Amino acid sequence: MIPNSVKSQLLALSAAEKALIIELLSESITNTWNGIEKTPGVCGGDACIKSTRIPVWILVQSRGLGSSEVDILRDYPTLSANDLVNAWAYADNHLEEIEQAICDNNEA
Repeated sequence: MIPNSVKSQLLALSAAEKALIIELLSESITNTWNGIEKTPGVCGGDACIKSTRIPVWILVQSRGLGSSEVDILRDYPTLSANDLVNAWAYADNHLEEIEQAICDNNEA
């Protein structure tokens, strides 16, 4: 059951915002994330930007250390702004996984 306060907030969203929420919910149910992939044996199976070996956790860590999106895109010229949007969405919805990956890789 959806609380009335959440229901009213959802109904107040624009059509575009509702579409984004539907996409996010759909991806979270099916565990498929647009532009993000996990491949066993690649980068330890961590979530990476699709068709790269750039883990989401490293982008999140860079941002956490003060890098702007412009800095990150300069440092990783094969990435697009859309790749970062996908990475942030994935990280927001898999916070514990990303935090654990950062911790594990900082200990190595």
